[in-house]
This record gives sequence, C-alpha cells and structure tokens, in this order.
Amino acid sequence: MSLTRVTFSELGLLPKLLTAVEEAGYFTPTPIQTAAIPAVLAGRDVLGCAQTGTGKTAAFTLPLLQHVYSRSGDEPALKALVLTPTRELAAQIGESFGTYGKHLDLYHTVIFGGVGQAPQERELRRGVDSLIATPGRLIDLMDQGLVRLDQIEIFVLDEADRMLDMGFLPAVKRIVKALPKERQTLFFSATMPPEIRSLAESLLRPDPVSVAVAPISSTAERVSQQVFFVDKEKKRHLLTHVLRQPGVERTLVFSRTKHGANRIAEHLEKAGVKAAAIHGNKSQGARTRALDGFRTATIPVLVATDIAARGIDVTGVTHVVNYDLPNIPETYVHRIGRTGRADASGVAWSFCETEERPFLVDIERLIQQHIPRVEEHPFPPGLPLPPLTELRGRGGPRPSQSSGRPPRSRGTSTGGRAASDRGDRNDRPQADRPRASNAKAHGRRRPIGREGGSGRRVASRPN
Repeated sequence: MSLTRVTFSELGLLPKLLTAVEEAGYFTPTPIQTAAIPAVLAGRDVLGCAQTGTGKTAAFTLPLLQHVYSRSGDEPALKALVLTPTRELAAQIGESFGTYGKHLDLYHTVIFGGVGQAPQERELRRGVDSLIATPGRLIDLMDQGLVRLDQIEIFVLDEADRMLDMGFLPAVKRIVKALPKERQTLFFSATMPPEIRSLAESLLRPDPVSVAVAPISSTAERVSQQVFFVDKEKKRHLLTHVLRQPGVERTLVFSRTKHGANRIAEHLEKAGVKAAAIHGNKSQGARTRALDGFRTATIPVLVATDIAARGIDVTGVTHVVNYDLPNIPETYVHRIGRTGRADASGVAWSFCETEERPFLVDIERLIQQHIPRVEEHPFPPGLPLPPLTELRGRGGPRPSQSSGRPPRSRGTSTGGRAASDRGDRNDRPQADRPRASNAKAHGRRRPIGREGGSGRRVASRPN
C-alpha cells in the first residue's frame, strides 16, 4: 500500500470511526497511520518507531477501538490495555479514545499515580472495555485484586524508551507476565536503541510488522537549530534575553533535573517572564494547571524535565530551549520535535557549557549535521557578567534581529558523555509514595459516544 495519497476510508476502518476522525478535523492519515492501521486490523503485531507529532497515538487507538467494538458484548469486559510511562501521556491517550470512539458504545478509563485511587477503583468495578495505565498504579490495583489482565486481547506498550529510562522495566515485565500469551502486541518507541529492540523481541510474536516512519537520527526539517556557548552561571540570564526576542510566543524549556526546572521558572518569574515548571515532584493539580496555562498561552513558557514532557501535545510551540543539553543524543531529537509541527516552522536553541560540549558532539554525530553556533550574544563564555543595571536593560531585540533568531552562526566543538537525570519517579507502587487527591485529574469512566449513562448498550453496529 502506498504511504501517500491514501484516505482514512481506504484503511478498513468502521464508518463510525471514520465519522469521528472527520469530525476531529483529520482527512488524510499520516505515514505511520497508513502503515500501522491495516496491520493492526489484520491481527499482526507491530513494532513502530516514529518521532513525536507523527500521529502515532491514532495509529494504535483507531484499530484498537475497532477490534474491541467487534468483540464487545452486553457488558463491558477488559479486552485492551495501553501501558504508558507518564500521567500526562496517559491522559492524552484517554482523550484520543474519547475523540475517536465517540460514536461507539464502549467504556474506557485512565489510571495513574499521584492522585487518589478511589475514583479509579469505582470505574474499574463498574467495568471497562479498554484501560490506559501507568505501570506503578496498575501494579497497585493488580495487587489489590481490582484489575485482572487475563482476558486482554490487545496490549500496547507506548513510549518504550521512556519506560526504560524511568526504571520501569521490572514493572513492565511483571505486567506482561499477567497477560495471556496469546495476544496481539503493539510496541511503540520514539527511539530504538539496542536494549529497546531486545525488549521488543521478547514481547512480540515472530515476524512483526515494522514501521519506521523517519530515521531515529532525523530532526524536523522545519526546525531551525542553533547553539549558544555560555558559562553555566550565565545560562539563566541568556534565557531571559532570548525569551524577549520578537517572535518568541510559546516556549518549552528543557531542564535536566526537577530542581533545576524549579529554579529556572522562579528566575523567569522574578525577571517578569510568566513561566511554570512541570516535573514528577509537582502535584497532579499543579501539572494540570501548568499545562492548561501553556495550551491557552496564559503561561507562555513551560519548563519541563524530559520525563514530564512526554505527553505534552501542544500546538503552536514556537521555540524549544535546551537549557541543559541532554547526554542521550536521541533525547535531543525528541525534544526539538515539540516545535515545527503540522507544517509550522519552529526554532530550537541549545545552551552549551564547557562540560556539555561532549554531548553536543554526540548529538551532531547522531543527526549527521553541524548545528550552527551563535557567536554574538550578550553572555559569551569566559567574560564577567555585565553590571546588574545593564542586565535589567537587556533583553530587547537588536535592530538586526527582526526574525527573532540570533545572527551569524558557526563554530566547532569536542566530544564525551556523562550520566543523566532519571526523571519522574512519582509513578511508583502505592506504598512508596504519598497519596494526593485531585478528582479532575482522574481518567473518568465515560461510555464513549454519549454523556453519562448506565452502561447498557444502545448503539446499533454496522454489519
């Protein structure tokens, strides 16, 4: 099947799903959807590797809903499990289930840690057809006898590389042991290092359909990339400066650590730049408010760790700032993919201190291109900071910078590697963390296709 000029109606989806897709404003499937949907509908296992923003969620959600709908009976029965590493990503997938399955008479719910268990428990007791979960909370509920996975027919492991980064591999293996051996498995990862490929081989049946929409090393073509060499102690001042350039409207700033994200957000607030931090130590309510503010542009700058950023699907991100360069090159590709989406252009700025230059070499080796250097900026390395009064006056654009991008770029760097922050650890079994309650953040039980309801099936089904 050609990966271009294909419509959703050619992929074998039910009319009710096609209607929902059209109502959501989508008419042409992305390459990963074109390749994956027919394979999933045919019952094949799928190994998918795709950059963020490629439509991966719909690639497994649409055929999964069709399978569950075709197998559903008079009462909900858990047939599908989607396992994903972060709360934000789980909530996003739950929203996709509601959007694409709105005309089907099915139930789904989302469960994750960091919030009270009771509402999730009630939904499970009432019955669901599909479950979207993070590993820690799922194991909690399995241990309490509230979730049984022995009837699962489709298992989706999403963001497998982040599962590994977050230390969830033992939890994933335990969950897999509770699944039936005869099942369909869909395995998705933004990157495919050897250890992830090995995990995939252990979960998938022989001869899975492999879908690699873009090379792991490729960066978005519409993203302009630039590097600033800067001393560590000057990074915060440089950040304030670049955020005040023209054209900088909605910016995602990446910090290596949670404490670093807090410090960056606090500095920006003191400098008069509206910002919020999002990471694993934040309560679910705080994370939800920060994301809502970022989506509505009331908070133009969101500072995030890599783990928390998974699941942030916000249109209109004009700039990505790598405040700390990642020590894993593939992470750089994933980060800058947050801008330049949907045929829009974007800008990725990276701050590189002396100790991070080895990371830059690894990144350029992976993407096989030289990232232009910004030579002229107010905070070059090796020079003292300007006086405080001068710092306060800086930040406005220079007359020659009408595009919002720093001028004149070139330079070189040298090589090495170091360890990274392990990221969000809040999604752990219940005994290992305090419980908080936020009803709004729970994956709510909803009969897809109507508001409220008793759970009885009323929708007619196509032949």
